[in-house]
Amino acid sequence: MQLVTTAFNVVLVVFIASTMLAAGLGTRIGELGTVLRQGRLLVLVLSANLVVVPLLGLGVVTVFGLSTAAAIALLLVAASPGAPFGAKLAMIQRGEVLTGSTLQVLLAAIGSVSFPVTANLLMGWAGIGGELSLPVGDLVRSVAILQLVPFAVGLAMRHWTDPVAMTWLPGTEQVSSLSFAAVLVLGIGSSWEQLVSLLGSRTLLAAGVFTLLSAVAGGVLTTGPRLRRTTFAGIAPLRNAGPAFAAVAIAFSSDPEILAALSGILLVGLVLCLPTAARLATTRPDQPPREAVTG
Repeated sequence: MQLVTTAFNVVLVVFIASTMLAAGLGTRIGELGTVLRQGRLLVLVLSANLVVVPLLGLGVVTVFGLSTAAAIALLLVAASPGAPFGAKLAMIQRGEVLTGSTLQVLLAAIGSVSFPVTANLLMGWAGIGGELSLPVGDLVRSVAILQLVPFAVGLAMRHWTDPVAMTWLPGTEQVSSLSFAAVLVLGIGSSWEQLVSLLGSRTLLAAGVFTLLSAVAGGVLTTGPRLRRTTFAGIAPLRNAGPAFAAVAIAFSSDPEILAALSGILLVGLVLCLPTAARLATTRPDQPPREAVTG
């Protein structure tokens, strides 16, 4: 078990760092500036992902009366915006990729700092704080460094050495995807008995409700046409797994019950969002390719 835990921690670092490096490599400073100048859209998307979705997580935990481990897992997920897969989902559904993926990167960067504070507040309000509170300083240092530094390096490379950045991007994205799969596999492998026990439980049902409510919030709290609204409806419920897994490793010593609940909740989100995005794509004409802002 110790070997699995060690492997999990190593792969987790690779996943977080490679994901944010890919985000930086795929982002142009000019594109970032263009999106950031859309003030009303920016305020609405940040409010949805940093405030409304975390509060929805708290509400779902309260209504469903989840166990402590499941409640911690769901609140960690709710507190962690900016999942890299959100940008990929925008591409799958043929949505507004540039705006969606750029704001996904921004959410991940802000979430590096806001995550532990938000998670602590949610756990306190849910009545599971005290000894279970997160070490904010440790998490801000570890998660912010693992996310912001690779992103800054990738962004600088894209700006100053564009051909090199474009050469690195496919391989970095592949490392990110493979390491994410490894994180899920190792997380499940170290807690498979607990994960099996979740089948048919309120935890997975709560995860489904949370995903649907978050999608509604993401779609409503934005501006513009239906194409943009469905894009952000896909980004909001897919939360950033890196900080959540890091919190379990740092604050809860990779507790098997929390890991199982966390893995199950993330899988429910993917299972609900992927088919929906694929269905949306069938209703839309092929769009011309663009230099994707990925993450």
